[in-house]
Amino acid sequence: QVQLVESGGGLVQAGGSLRLSCAASGRTFSNYAMGWFRQAPGKDRQFVAAISGSASVSYVATAMRGRFTISRDNAKKMVFLQMNSLKPEDTAVYVCAADLYGSTQYDDSRNYDYWGQGTQVTVSS
Repeated sequence: QVQLVESGGGLVQAGGSLRLSCAASGRTFSNYAMGWFRQAPGKDRQFVAAISGSASVSYVATAMRGRFTISRDNAKKMVFLQMNSLKPEDTAVYVCAADLYGSTQYDDSRNYDYWGQGTQVTVSS
């Protein structure tokens, strides 16, 4: 029903910036909350950021706050993750997800209904 395709991952040097994009299908994209999660080998999945359908509410995980920004363009059915001041510990597969039902616990992966395939972000020291 909903397909999500991430892009923009790659290799970047510590201190650099990267912008990830997630393109979504679906006719009611503006009604979906969208989130970004990441997972590194040997680590649990970690919440990164989330944004409400109208973009009136957004959240960024404490560890990334001030460096990462989530935004969306509902006309283009896209959500973005701007990552600045990247650190080697940011290295992970970044995945976007859609919450079709408007859950309020944005940081809980169980509330998301569709997931993209992920894009690799590697930050070198």
